[in-house]
Amino acid sequence: MQTFIDHARSFARSADRSHELAELARGQAPQALFITCSDSRVIPSLITGARPGELFELRTAGNIVPPYTPGTPSSEAATIEYAIDVLGIREVVVCGHSHCGAVGALVRGDDLSAVPAVRDWLAHAAGAPGAPDAADADDPAVARAVHHHVLTQVLRLRSYPCVRRHGVRLHGWYYEVHTGTVLAHRGGTDTFTAL
Repeated sequence: MQTFIDHARSFARSADRSHELAELARGQAPQALFITCSDSRVIPSLITGARPGELFELRTAGNIVPPYTPGTPSSEAATIEYAIDVLGIREVVVCGHSHCGAVGALVRGDDLSAVPAVRDWLAHAAGAPGAPDAADADDPAVARAVHHHVLTQVLRLRSYPCVRRHGVRLHGWYYEVHTGTVLAHRGGTDTFTAL
């Protein structure tokens, strides 16, 4: 923790940041909403090369987008709506990743009774198109299962009124933690291939 504290203390004093920070104070105009997992190995700005102010991020356990439920607010729905209706973002990436603990727990059928909030949250992941087969349980990267999971979240985003209203472009990505490779879903072939 001390390393983080030391960096935070010196961050603002860096002479090369003063102009950039002053620009950021004028407002934000991010190019994309990036929805990904809370996993500490998945760093959107590192993966994309985005600078401060270029990505609006939504990080949730398992990169889950909960169903849109009018009258039942959620942090996730508020973030998506704000990004699209207020910031004018028209590109949304849902990025899953290899070695995902959330998807792995679902594929393996782990008993999550000791972590009821996690168990209940992961219930939102149910219903992935083309349910993964048993081979996914033996794959530590759970690649096929994560691909299906990403597509479920993309489909769920389509039900959000702000997404429909503004014709937002939705992208499904898969980040390989062990190689750094990013794959994108290709609708024409229904496959994930390298960007």
